[in-house]
Amino acid sequence: MPEATRVVLPALSLILLAASCTPAEPDAGGPVPLPDNTVTMADVGFATPESVLHDNIADLYIISNINGAPLEADGNGFISRVSPMGDLQLKWIDGATPGVTLNAPKGMATLGDNLYVADINTLRWFDRSTGEPKGQLEIPGATFLNDVVAHPDGGVYVSDTGMRAGAGGFEPAGTDAIYRLNPDMSLDTLARGEQLGHPNGLALSGDSLYVVTFGSGEFYRLENGAMVDVVKLPKGTLDGLVIFGRMVFISSWEGSSIFRGTLGGDLVEALSGVPAPADIGHDPFQHRLLIPLFQDNTIKLVPLAF
Repeated sequence: MPEATRVVLPALSLILLAASCTPAEPDAGGPVPLPDNTVTMADVGFATPESVLHDNIADLYIISNINGAPLEADGNGFISRVSPMGDLQLKWIDGATPGVTLNAPKGMATLGDNLYVADINTLRWFDRSTGEPKGQLEIPGATFLNDVVAHPDGGVYVSDTGMRAGAGGFEPAGTDAIYRLNPDMSLDTLARGEQLGHPNGLALSGDSLYVVTFGSGEFYRLENGAMVDVVKLPKGTLDGLVIFGRMVFISSWEGSSIFRGTLGGDLVEALSGVPAPADIGHDPFQHRLLIPLFQDNTIKLVPLAF
């Protein structure tokens, strides 16, 4: 793959040397604005950024860029990488490169030597170090593959939000589903149906798979194909989901906000002023929440002290 252009982001390199922050416990004080020491990555070439993932081995931020319409197979999607010191490889994986197919990349996950990427109706995987394409699986009937999460046992979960482009925007496609790609490359349908609420963000806590929904505004655990421990949030169009320890973070387009809470506990609107927050990530080394602003071509790196 051709060497990507590198751009230094001085503001990022300075702030990433700051002390770590510990996430605060949820409270009922209402949402707060972005902290002053939030890092903003803007005007560097991101194009409809949908997901930010921290590679815990390479210590890099990986950013998927739809670069156009979320359901258009236009071949111009790309994936960026940013180092802790701010070196940006804008088009590390580029759908316009011969031999690379990438249309509208969304959620991502790393497992072993692979980077898995949801791309409309196809799950693709690339070399985690070089970005070289390694494989793909078109999922029959899928219309809006969205988030991806990997289990240490080798399984890869992917959500289908079950939408399609209509005359007035997105409309239900009736394909809502959650799939698991097994290590032997067989595909299981874990759940299917409109009762899933247009599933979007996925996260694992141990062996438990958790889901947030773009349509019904719910947070639930999927167990044997059933929705359990269902929580209805006060603001919906939920997109990204991060779980570490017992802490939970959820992005809401309706609220232009981030909800925070604990597994089995309350979820409160904790952070405001984040319009169209898509698939959020977590940097465990710098203790930061990684927020792509879908409509602003901007990434926010937020210390977890809010």
